[in-house]
Amino acid sequence: MNLKRKIAPLLIAALPSVGFSQVNDYWQQEVNYNIQVALNDKQHSLKGDLSVDYINHSPDTLTYIWFHLWPNAYKNKNTALARQLAADKSSDKKVTETEPGYIDSLRFTINGQAAVTQSDSNIDVVKVVLPQPLLPGKQVTISTPFYVKLPNYYSRSGYSGQQFMICQWYPKPAVYDRTGWHAFPYLDQGEFYSEYGSFKVNITLPSEYVVGATGTLQTLSELNKYKQIGIENNKGIKTVPYKTATPGKLKTLQYTGDRIHDFAWFAGKDFIIRYDTLQLTERDTVNVFSYGQSAGNKTWKNSVNYIKDAVRHYSKWIGQYPYPVVQAVEGPKNLSSGGMEYPMITLITSPNAKEEEMDAVITHEVGHNWFMGILGTNERDFPWMDEGINTYFQFRYEAEKYRTNSLFGSMIPRDVKELDVAAFQARIYEVLNSIPADQPISTGSTGFSNKDEYGLVIYVKTAVWLYILENVLGRDVLDKGLQAYFANWQYKHPTPEDLKKELEKVSGKNLDEYFALLNKEGKLVK
Repeated sequence: MNLKRKIAPLLIAALPSVGFSQVNDYWQQEVNYNIQVALNDKQHSLKGDLSVDYINHSPDTLTYIWFHLWPNAYKNKNTALARQLAADKSSDKKVTETEPGYIDSLRFTINGQAAVTQSDSNIDVVKVVLPQPLLPGKQVTISTPFYVKLPNYYSRSGYSGQQFMICQWYPKPAVYDRTGWHAFPYLDQGEFYSEYGSFKVNITLPSEYVVGATGTLQTLSELNKYKQIGIENNKGIKTVPYKTATPGKLKTLQYTGDRIHDFAWFAGKDFIIRYDTLQLTERDTVNVFSYGQSAGNKTWKNSVNYIKDAVRHYSKWIGQYPYPVVQAVEGPKNLSSGGMEYPMITLITSPNAKEEEMDAVITHEVGHNWFMGILGTNERDFPWMDEGINTYFQFRYEAEKYRTNSLFGSMIPRDVKELDVAAFQARIYEVLNSIPADQPISTGSTGFSNKDEYGLVIYVKTAVWLYILENVLGRDVLDKGLQAYFANWQYKHPTPEDLKKELEKVSGKNLDEYFALLNKEGKLVK
């Protein structure tokens, strides 16, 4: 979103500081994946086999399971994705001459028995009818082959030259929760909602490719090679390219991940690998990888340090990073996004970012491991619970580290940058509160007509709202409340009411008045 040109001039004037479901009966479904997939880099396609163990932890008997078929969103100009892009007159991202994408060759079986499917008005969701009802506490194994034709890269998934962004690529069960099924179509503006479980994924592709993926690489020869090359590249003395010992051959890489709700992977022949470790405690060390463009942004040389610093800060503020690896990929330019997050890995598309801005966007996307990855909210209905809360912490990170804010860039006056952290943030939030953001924070992602409105409300206005809570409760109390929220709701699907209860429990205050602000149009504070 291009918020900077809309917001920056507001900071020039000197402004005064601003004064500002119970877990016990909770349940959620569980899905455990085993996927074999092969990349054809000439045809830009995937051929795979999927097996999903679906465990029914609900109190309900299920007679069908909805599946997302995300690649079909790229199939034609009549999909929900294409209609949304066409309706956003402010966006340059359109479905024009791009190569279509789709998924087919599906043959669903349930415990080996052929299953009937029923189509939906959206071609990227399908209902899989169960041959026998699935009782509470029972599980079934759902299997299907699949073929994916990848589109040109213009939303989240696709290819650009010999680089592949493989996201939202496999048949995926929709979430069934206390409010029912969430079988919504793929949208560019509007993210996801997914069930937690485990992944075992085998990726076969030409041996010349470097792969960055969700999860831990179990192919030790490849992992050790990445580490060895990555250590040298991270020193910055010279660039060591990846070279295969078996040109013209295929290789298979195995990845595993637990307590996650999605799996994405990225492949490129010219990725520059960087590697280091981050020790969070005496017992907990995280592998840190970045994958850069051979002729990419020069600030990417610092990417591993930015990733490490982001994990340190978020672990201190919210709760310790629980996964064994954290990664970022420098991808080809995207028309409207600075990055897109997935568990344990994020894609960064900021080719022109300077150092402070690159640090900020990497921190924001890495921060989504907490607010999306570990706290798996319904991003379609409550986008502020991941984007907005994460933005609040990104702004804190930028203020403490640089006395800057990525929305304003170089427009921040020197006298403002010389303030202490508290006074600096007060000035920044005074300006942010003055930005026209008419719709309520509680608006779902489909309730916005364009990306700018979505960004101003969901990212910025939510950050202002949390800053108000910070001033009401005190930063220490707010942090303790969010830490309790993280501890009690990790790997679950919390709602706004769950967040409210955690903050009230820690603070001892009734927060009805402040949570009512989520439904307020216009400025939050006058």
